[in-house]
Amino acid sequence: MKRFFILFICLIALSCQKDKYDVKTYFDKTQQDSLLTNIVTYIYSKAPQSSNETRFQPQFRKFYVAVLPKFSIQNYYIAPDSTHYFFVIRPVGGLPFKRGVIGRYKLGKNLMPTDFEEVVNTPHLEEKLVKERGKFLFTELIKNGNLDKYLSMKHYVEWPDANLVYDKKLNEWVAPVSRSIQ
Repeated sequence: MKRFFILFICLIALSCQKDKYDVKTYFDKTQQDSLLTNIVTYIYSKAPQSSNETRFQPQFRKFYVAVLPKFSIQNYYIAPDSTHYFFVIRPVGGLPFKRGVIGRYKLGKNLMPTDFEEVVNTPHLEEKLVKERGKFLFTELIKNGNLDKYLSMKHYVEWPDANLVYDKKLNEWVAPVSRSIQ
């Protein structure tokens, strides 16, 4: 009976642990909204009349807040070295499909990401598939530090590819620079 009681207590303790990949483990609802707005500012279309240099200015924030309901933080993790990993689900134009964005950054003041990087984007998929494939890529990124061995899996990764790579200075996907300049 004593063993059963100890097992029961252990099961209760395990069930009460927070999910280390749930954004709620790290941030309250207000912080989550602010953080997601900041991430959306990086990964979504620039606000009208903004540029790469101005899109973070306060006058453009309304644009990113307005589109927030179309986005969600599916998974989140803060590593021991303070790297923040994210898996965000985003809309794809007017299509019923979604896209997963898996990346990382360091956290600066006012929940603003710095050293931001989109590591991969999934193809346009049904939301259920985006969640499954994105979670796999997210956990592999945390475990391995990169997703290089999965880049050829086009049913999981649309970018980067031969046509687009992520430029951390511009914070956008760009055509790769030709390696054979003559």
